[in-house]
Parts: sequence; structure tokens; C-alpha cells
Amino acid sequence: MSNFVSKHILCVNELNRDSIETIFHVAKKMEPYAKKQKRTKVLEGAVLANLFFEPSTRTRVSFGTAFNLLGGLVRETTGMQSSALAKGESLYDTARVISAYADAVAMRHPDAGSVADFATGSTVPVINGGDGPNEHPTQALLDLLTIEKELTRFDRNIDGMHIALVGDLKYGRTVHSLSKLLCHYKDVKFSMVAPDGLQMPDSILDTVTNAGHQIELVNTMEGNLAADIVYQTRIQEERFPSQEEANKYRGGFRISQAIYDAHCKPNSVLMHPLPRDSRGDANELDNDLNNNDNLAIFRQVQNGVLIRMALFALTLGVDELVEKYETDVPWYSSKKNS
Repeated sequence: MSNFVSKHILCVNELNRDSIETIFHVAKKMEPYAKKQKRTKVLEGAVLANLFFEPSTRTRVSFGTAFNLLGGLVRETTGMQSSALAKGESLYDTARVISAYADAVAMRHPDAGSVADFATGSTVPVINGGDGPNEHPTQALLDLLTIEKELTRFDRNIDGMHIALVGDLKYGRTVHSLSKLLCHYKDVKFSMVAPDGLQMPDSILDTVTNAGHQIELVNTMEGNLAADIVYQTRIQEERFPSQEEANKYRGGFRISQAIYDAHCKPNSVLMHPLPRDSRGDANELDNDLNNNDNLAIFRQVQNGVLIRMALFALTLGVDELVEKYETDVPWYSSKKNS
């Protein structure tokens, strides 16, 4: 994808390294606005339809925040039962209606392929905020931006890095999309650290292998976390055939500071798409890691706003106009100077 204007962002397969670098270039220009140092009104009068038919906190609020920071307005629908879909309306019809009200759509839906189906009826850009166990392209982009930034701290880059993907790799859509994006880089070593029943799908493994990367499949964390990036995933219990099946895996891949010290490198960066399951029987990333400088999970969240701002600016064709509509932020300046 070289021209983003009026295009949908549905899956990472639409992206190549050049388009990734374009997105990152625009995302980095958004930092002053995300930090409230400046404000832009470049999307003043534009409306985002934020349609989340599956539970979400970070992704939903992040999309809305990104659009607001560009000066736009946000209208939301949350939950299937609060929408006309509960009355039998098709995704196509919903899209035709919603795109008559809005200038862009961000959407999450529990069924694989659903956002792409919706996009066939939309006359405005649609950005996939997660479609069941299938894809989560904006999460993959923010993860990749985080990886780039974190490795820069240690004079490393993505080419030639070692990443350990840990936990539920079968149902974790974030690691599916991230693995595909990493295929645009060179000489990446993948350690797939998962229980035998939750290992990465063969289709993703084939994609990674065909891109020339090295893969090792292991079912224990011991001896397998000495990577540049350790990316842990939550057990996706909502994707399992039963709660009983999901419970078999909960808590099996916990990382605490003691585990980090014993099995990670001194500068291993810890990532997680969030939410991390902090219940006692899970405790995926222990709270005793909160003061570890290499815990990047909250920096990931900040990078998510930048990525989504960039995608809105690119798909709506205003990425070169952002600074033209820049203004001061009176309350922030007052606070800073007080």
C-alpha cells in the first residue's frame, strides 16, 4: 500500500516495509499532540464512528482519543445488543447507514472476517480494531513501533533481533499480526514459547519460515526467554470452546521479577498487548515487575495513540496539513508554567 487516502486498514498483509515506515514517520510527528504540548484542528468537523461489538477498553478509548487529538468528533456504539445487528441487520446494511453519518469507522467484532465484510458496504475508511481470533493490525503496528523504539535504547534494531512470543499463540490475534509484520524485516529469530495445545497456527509458522526467519517451538519458559523482546499474551479464554478448557492453561506462563532475573537477558524488553490478567491464578506479568525499566507495556499504550492518529491522518489525506492547523493548548501551557 503506497497511497492510504480513502483506503481501509483491515489486515497487515496489505502493508509492506515502505508503508510501515510511512506510518511510523507520521506517528512520530504526532508526539507533541499526544503529549498535549500542541493541538491540531486538522479534522475539525470530521466524525469517527467507533463501533465496538466486543469488549474493549484500551483499543476503543485509544481510537477515540486519537481522533479527538486531531480535532475530530467521536460517536460510539458498544456491545452487540445495543446495535441494530441484534435485530438481524446485516453488516453490509449497517455499514451503508453508518458511513452516511461518519467520515471514518473504527470497528471491533468477535467474528473473523467481519470487519472486512462491513467494509464492503462502507463509503468511508474502515480500520480494523480486531476481528475475533483473526487480525489486529493497529495493535501489531503499535507493537512494532514499540519494538523499534525500545531496541533503539540499546543500539539495536529489528533486523537481526530475537523475539520470544509467550503464552496463548493459538488464539492470540496480536501475535498473529505481529509475526506477519516482522516478515518484512531480516534475520529475525522467533522463539514460540507455548503449551503444546496453544502453539502458533501452522499458517503463521509457514509465513514466517517462508520469509527466511529462524523458528524454535518450545513448551517451557526455562532457558527460552533470553531474547531482545519477550512478548507475552493473555490466555484468550473467550476464544476457547469451554471455560474448563481455558482454565487448564491459566497461570502456566507467569513472569515475575525472579523469573526475569533467572531466564531473561539483563536488557530483555517485556511487552504484552494488555489487558494482563492480574487475577491470582493467572498473574501473567507480576506486579513486582512494575518498577522494571524494561517493562514496556504502558509505553505500548502511548504508542497506540500515535499509530491510530497516523492512520486517521493518512486515510483521510491530512497527514501533510497537521501542522498548518496547529494551535496552543492553553490549559497545558498554564499547568506547565505554574
